[in-house]
Amino acid sequence: MKTYTVRAERSGNWWALEVPDLPGVFSQARRLDQAQTMAQDAIAAMLDVATDSFDVEVVTVLDEETRAALDDLAQAREELSRAQRRTAGATQQAVKVLTHRDRLTVRDAGRVLGLSYQRVAQVHRHLAETDELEAE
Repeated sequence: MKTYTVRAERSGNWWALEVPDLPGVFSQARRLDQAQTMAQDAIAAMLDVATDSFDVEVVTVLDEETRAALDDLAQAREELSRAQRRTAGATQQAVKVLTHRDRLTVRDAGRVLGLSYQRVAQVHRHLAETDELEAE
């Protein structure tokens, strides 16, 4: 199935839609979530085909400052994701040490870790299911 790329660029209060592969096919949408439908309608009308006989990929055209802000956001999200993975591993290790080696209850371990005992119990169950508590 043919896929048409649609360029969506902000123009006032609207998104201006252009299909580079089909000169003369333009449309507009008030919101970006409407761009695909509006573009499909315009392409189908121009080619005299059904709207479900091709796919549309909407690509937003943004200025350099906006792109830089989005790149910064993507980098921050990746850093957060890495930190969350490190935190999860450190939490598992701490639960393992506190409940297995030090023999604290999940309530006491939760108190020490600043977590609910339910969360500690959940981590403890996960460790037990993956046999990580027996690995020492």
